[in-house]
Amino acid sequence: MHKFIKRFCIPALIFLSILSSSTKAEKKILRIGAIPDQNQEMLDRRFNLLSKELSRQLNLDVKYVPVVNYLGAVTGFRTKNLDLVWFGGLTGVQARLQTPNSIIIAQRNIDKEFKSVFIVNKKINLTPTEELSNLKNLRNLRFTFGSENSTSGRLMPEYFLNIAGIKTSEFKGKKPGFSGSHDATLALVNSGAYEAGALNKQVWENNLKNNPKRTQNVYVFLVTPSYVDYHWLSQGDLDKKFYKGFTAKMKKAILNLNENNPNHKKILEMFNAKKFINSDAKQYKNIEEIARKLKKIR
Repeated sequence: MHKFIKRFCIPALIFLSILSSSTKAEKKILRIGAIPDQNQEMLDRRFNLLSKELSRQLNLDVKYVPVVNYLGAVTGFRTKNLDLVWFGGLTGVQARLQTPNSIIIAQRNIDKEFKSVFIVNKKINLTPTEELSNLKNLRNLRFTFGSENSTSGRLMPEYFLNIAGIKTSEFKGKKPGFSGSHDATLALVNSGAYEAGALNKQVWENNLKNNPKRTQNVYVFLVTPSYVDYHWLSQGDLDKKFYKGFTAKMKKAILNLNENNPNHKKILEMFNAKKFINSDAKQYKNIEEIARKLKKIR
């Protein structure tokens, strides 16, 4: 009898072990990503905090997956290695065009009227201005954008430079630099490595308030007109991947983040937002048109 039980139990245990391993392998994980527009430490804190909250509300594992550059986020979304991504206006358009049926989930309250700033090192004596035409005074300076695919750090600043009659070939060296992120642009202009640059207004204001050393050698030359920018973009088949109604539940979890909830407040502060609001593809049509004009989308 003992030998029979032994013969029966060992195969059964092996079967259960294989079944358990298979279940773990098939465990569904919501993978979120973001364009690396600021330093990675800040991004890790922001998106790991959000992942924890979404995991609690959606009752599944949520993992933040960092990417090395803006195009890495677009590629990760196109190949479906990322389910939900925090994009800028330009990268969001690029990702939607490459990924059929993707869905814009939400934007921050500040993204409806976003702005960039043109900053100048204090060694360059220019009078701050509100007139776009005065951007011509940046001609022949060492100038840097952020990422080549940044909306607020490249696309829209270049668009406004063009309105002022400035071509990027008119900067010192016959071309601009590309720092890779808003924080890097600020550091380069503050150090004097570049004489001027463009970055998003929200990053500028955060550093002005919280990191005065990073802004001590810099001043704002011009604040741009407003435009629409960042947003959450979701794969269109998450209901199939997870469960019926999942996408709606995920969207609700993001839209319902509330400043009156201490945990939600921390997340919103990390996003520099009061709340997330509804958004749709129509809002980004102008970004697409500008991107095509500047040959960022073909």
